[in-house]
Amino acid sequence: MKPRISVITLGVENLERAVHFYRDGLGFETDGIVGQEFEHGAVAFFDLHHGLKLALWPRNSIAHDTGLQQSAPCITGFTLGHNVASKQEVDFVMQQAALAGAVVVKPAQDTFWGGYAGYFQDPDEHVWEVVWNPQWLPVE
Repeated sequence: MKPRISVITLGVENLERAVHFYRDGLGFETDGIVGQEFEHGAVAFFDLHHGLKLALWPRNSIAHDTGLQQSAPCITGFTLGHNVASKQEVDFVMQQAALAGAVVVKPAQDTFWGGYAGYFQDPDEHVWEVVWNPQWLPVE
């Protein structure tokens, strides 16, 4: 297996609410919800960076497709990192997320390792870290 990921799928409780948050609140581009003609098929895709896609799919559809029992979300199971070019950009994205309805769980602040970061949760409690790392600036 080659070490690459092409799609990150987030399980959501309310697909329309999640699309609204990511599209209208954060400004992610999407063609909207597709696959509604199929049972358990409604999903929304967002183009990210270098061909990576973010998919939003109802949690009950993921459970159905995988054959696994739906369980409560584990909010500390993983985070999604959004690396930016400056401290000011961290503050801007954190404010944008809050205005879109995110819950700021840790306001942006200097880190012990020399960066600057904050955390927010989307409406389905997925945790995003917005981070400026002076040693690892994003490639545009």
